[in-house]
Amino acid sequence: MKLSTRSRYGTRFMIELAIHYGEGPIDLKDIAHRQDMPEKYLGNLILPLKTAGLIHSTRGAHGGYELSFPPASINMSDILRALEGSLSLAECVDDPMTCPHSGGCPSRDVWLALSEKMEETLKSMSLKELAERENSKNQSESVYYI
Repeated sequence: MKLSTRSRYGTRFMIELAIHYGEGPIDLKDIAHRQDMPEKYLGNLILPLKTAGLIHSTRGAHGGYELSFPPASINMSDILRALEGSLSLAECVDDPMTCPHSGGCPSRDVWLALSEKMEETLKSMSLKELAERENSKNQSESVYYI
């Protein structure tokens, strides 16, 4: 399984908003520049994140995007579900009726267990934690040694 560019960029976008939480709306162009991502591509991620209620926008000269909730109350599962939909590894995990073998299928048990562990892990990682990791990595990179 691979994460899509949509999820990877969307996560970086949300971390950027978390880092600047409480500072007011942030312009998409600024985020795109800081994260070295195409502004147009980021623009495509706005609608699903807004629809999920994770971000909101402000129009005008000082407008932009900001988180709808504190970073501690948004987790990775929230973000990936908004961008990708179901996180289950197989269709039969969400809907056993999609496969006539679901009832006694040992491989479905594996997909179900993996999906549950992945969901558990993603729910345990808050946006606040990821923003703090990003800040600590940036601070350690800016230290100069002579």
